[in-house]
Amino acid sequence: MNLRRVVGSALVVAAAAAIAAAAFVSLAAQNPDTAAPGFEATDVTGVNWGRDFRLTGNDGVPHELAEFRGSVVALYFGYTRCPDACPLTLATLAESVRLLGEDGKRVQVIFVTVDPKHDKPELLARYVRSFHEGFLALYGDAAATARTAAEFKVEAGEHHSTPVFLFDPTGRLRLVAHPEASAESIVHDIRGLLRAG
Repeated sequence: MNLRRVVGSALVVAAAAAIAAAAFVSLAAQNPDTAAPGFEATDVTGVNWGRDFRLTGNDGVPHELAEFRGSVVALYFGYTRCPDACPLTLATLAESVRLLGEDGKRVQVIFVTVDPKHDKPELLARYVRSFHEGFLALYGDAAATARTAAEFKVEAGEHHSTPVFLFDPTGRLRLVAHPEASAESIVHDIRGLLRAG
């Protein structure tokens, strides 16, 4: 009789453990981000802003986010006459791409000017390429610039403290990195986004 109770109790405990494990697996499948790598930037996955842009590149071609699917996109707003924050952030992004080695080929850094009146295509091309040959600069007229800045909750104009917006390879805005983030921190997060895929 005691053996029967012990076996019965063990079966009840095993059944409860199996039910708990099944519930955990089910919840993890519904929310895959719980298994995501620990990011150093702020995770903004699922926000209803920062979804797209439609601007002209320093190459004279219209660009939108969808064309960069398969790559991590690092989007940064600034202006070429900025004396400190913009060049420092772009230099950090260039160092991040370099530190990524082969994975750096799967990263597109995009600089969006908030000063289209002064930042003309030729100047933008020289400016971004002074940091890295693969960087792309985007511009628009005043209305397009204001619309894009509003979509990313960035104040248009030459007064900014803009973060770096990081998109995963599927084109979803996932992370917002502080402009003073280190290259190593950005590399850590980009690698996480590349792995998550």
